[in-house]
Amino acid sequence: MIEQIDHIGIAVHSIEESSSLYRDVLGLTFQGSEVVEEQGVKVAFFQIGEAMIELLEPIDDEGPVARFLERNGEGVHHLALRCDDINAEREAVEQAGIRLLSDRPLDGAHGKRISFLHPRDTGRVLLELTQRQKEATKT
Repeated sequence: MIEQIDHIGIAVHSIEESSSLYRDVLGLTFQGSEVVEEQGVKVAFFQIGEAMIELLEPIDDEGPVARFLERNGEGVHHLALRCDDINAEREAVEQAGIRLLSDRPLDGAHGKRISFLHPRDTGRVLLELTQRQKEATKT
């Protein structure tokens, strides 16, 4: 079951340059940063209510966020939806005819399991299913 919006992912060229807007101007609390090798990004999180804003900076020129920035420039990259069972949600969206961008849940930031839905099947919105690792079962 989808529980809530987990985070909004925003592609940026530089987390360092973009962070001041969220931290200093908007007053959001910085929750940390990390590199997610499997996704080819460095991420930084800012708390806003129960959700987060996630800044995504590519660590190389080959990953999906680097390609997104090249095509679109900086901006909203994806909307992440927290679920209680990522495997069940993957099954449900596939049964509804929505393609997934990976054949299994992937490792995401903050110890989460993630899966992206194909934007051609979701009204051109890149949706991410996310589940906390401690709750997720790997398949």
